Amino acid sequence: MLGLQLPTDPRWVNLAEKSLEDILTDHAYCEQKAATSCISLIQLFPDKEELVRELAPIVTEEWGHFRMVLAELDKRELQLGRQRKDEYVNELLKFKKKGGSREERLLEHLLICALIEARSCERFRLLSLHIADDDLKQFYHKFMVAEAGHYRLFIDLAKKYSGEEMVKKRWKEYLTYEAEIMENLELRGDRMH
Repeated sequence: MLGLQLPTDPRWVNLAEKSLEDILTDHAYCEQKAATSCISLIQLFPDKEELVRELAPIVTEEWGHFRMVLAELDKRELQLGRQRKDEYVNELLKFKKKGGSREERLLEHLLICALIEARSCERFRLLSLHIADDDLKQFYHKFMVAEAGHYRLFIDLAKKYSGEEMVKKRWKEYLTYEAEIMENLELRGDRMH
């Protein structure tokens, strides 16, 4: 469904389990950034009425996810650490087309958001299936379902504003590029991506 060309190395779950405080910290900041990305899209494209209507509740949902991760940290008597540079997202942003029309810039924003949600969904699925802690399996299953819905929403919005063919072509390019990123990034258990 997600179209990702390179699956996550299964060893990632084992590494994440060993760095639980770090992975939960990184997850918290990912949720925070997802909320602010939706706010930014609304601010940049207030004339896109369906986008505004669809993303407004996602802002609330993502912020709620941030709070859920904070609660999980508290429950486990772990600390929210410092935010770290997200190498994965920074690499994705290098592929984003610069300039172009306003509609082209919107398409780039939406596809990057969709790709981040797709990879997060894939990683949450792995955690929900393979992490040893049963509570965390359920915890991450909820996030997997939410991220799948967000991925679909971003793709649907891209199609609405840019058309099916344009989205299909550019999405394929993004998937190929993202596979290269995944191939070259160090496998780390302290990062969601």
